[in-house]
Amino acid sequence: MKMRRLGKSGPQVSALGLGCMAFSGLYRPADDGESEATIKAALAAGITLFDTGDFYGMGHNEMLLARALRGVPRDKYLISVKFGAQRAPDGHFIGHDASPNAVKNALAYSLKRLNTDYIDIYRPARLDAKVPIEDTACAVADMIRAGHVRYLGLSEVGAATIRRAQAVHPVCDLQIEYSLMSRGIERQILPALRELGIAMTAYGILSRGLIGGEASAAGAGIRTRMPRFLGDNLKHNLALVAQLEAVAREKGATVAQLAAAWVLSRGDDIVPLAGARTRGQLADLIAASELALSPSELSRIEAAIPAGAVAGDRYGAPQMADLDSEKA
Repeated sequence: MKMRRLGKSGPQVSALGLGCMAFSGLYRPADDGESEATIKAALAAGITLFDTGDFYGMGHNEMLLARALRGVPRDKYLISVKFGAQRAPDGHFIGHDASPNAVKNALAYSLKRLNTDYIDIYRPARLDAKVPIEDTACAVADMIRAGHVRYLGLSEVGAATIRRAQAVHPVCDLQIEYSLMSRGIERQILPALRELGIAMTAYGILSRGLIGGEASAAGAGIRTRMPRFLGDNLKHNLALVAQLEAVAREKGATVAQLAAAWVLSRGDDIVPLAGARTRGQLADLIAASELALSPSELSRIEAAIPAGAVAGDRYGAPQMADLDSEKA
């Protein structure tokens, strides 16, 4: 597995990370045994970055990750944790809290569930509109000085917020959705990251499975609330994906591998997160990390799914309005 650095202030990590959200059933039911086996397979393949959130399964995801990593030397992997999202007992998301006391309280519980003395990268899952980003960044910086966290990360925030956080404490990376079907960051956010020397960890590299063959599960889990999987939008988007199939066949690759390789090709400062739920899905995406794309192949891929061609927003209207990254 090749390595990449998470920004000028961050650590070296594998060029492909493992996004763990799917292990907690947010898309479709997951099997804990297979999930743990997938995490161990990722380690064996050289993946060193594991991304989770304290709200994935209300702690289930962190405890699962801790079980799978038990006995592995702590310096052999890095854990990235998102915090701040609030959920009710029935699973509904009910708000965000990234106030300083909430930061430290959430961290205490994550350290316990993950059975570790420190978290490598700690980040608010979303901007808390009630709390200045400077206050949140300061709280994480306090925890870095105390030794409980190693690096500050951000998630789904815009260029102005990134600059404000960076002025308080160095940010190693921004986690944000990026794929052939989600390229809005290229206008303002990605240039700002590169100006500041901040890396990006990209999630949704297969557009929630729309590109990778999970469209048949459109009626499952959180996809039922995602406009790109609904009605005529889904038909339009699947027609775009179909245009990738010819390029994939000629390359001897799957459509998912082609899409993941495209994200990898966008720069050494981008680390895609493989949202694999099974060992088979993981193996498919690991193969993409070795897939070299020629300039002509890249042109054909982008012609198949041009920037802005996707139908539907990546989230429903209430969530889109809540995303700092979607604001000018």
